[in-house]
Amino acid sequence: MNYSRIALAALGATVAYFVLGGILFGAVPSLRTEFMKYPAVYRTQDDMKRVMISILVAIVVVAVLYAMAYPAGGSALDGARFGALIGVFAVCGFALHNHMLLNIGIKLTVGQAISYFVQWLGVGIVISLIYAPAHTA
Repeated sequence: MNYSRIALAALGATVAYFVLGGILFGAVPSLRTEFMKYPAVYRTQDDMKRVMISILVAIVVVAVLYAMAYPAGGSALDGARFGALIGVFAVCGFALHNHMLLNIGIKLTVGQAISYFVQWLGVGIVISLIYAPAHTA
């Protein structure tokens, strides 16, 4: 495993995660509206900023897993497959799990599921592109 490539991949993937999240929330403003229906359940935006480091930690773990699965690096397609698997894990382990535990509506759950899947798919692709070894001529 190349730790500097893992760190760079994790950093790039974290940027991608938040950019995709911003695009999804911008493109689907009703998702933000759905979150706002549950103020007793979800933190305010200011409170969320204090715990965002957890996403970076999660993405570092995913980058390490990618490096373990593809020690020599993989293609963007490998990254997409890997990201899709992580996305399905996030949908089942978080969005659907939250729907089971929290008294939130199905519209919010579906919105979260789509957002998480797209974000983690993007994370997998970005990790694969950055973790790939430099080509030598």
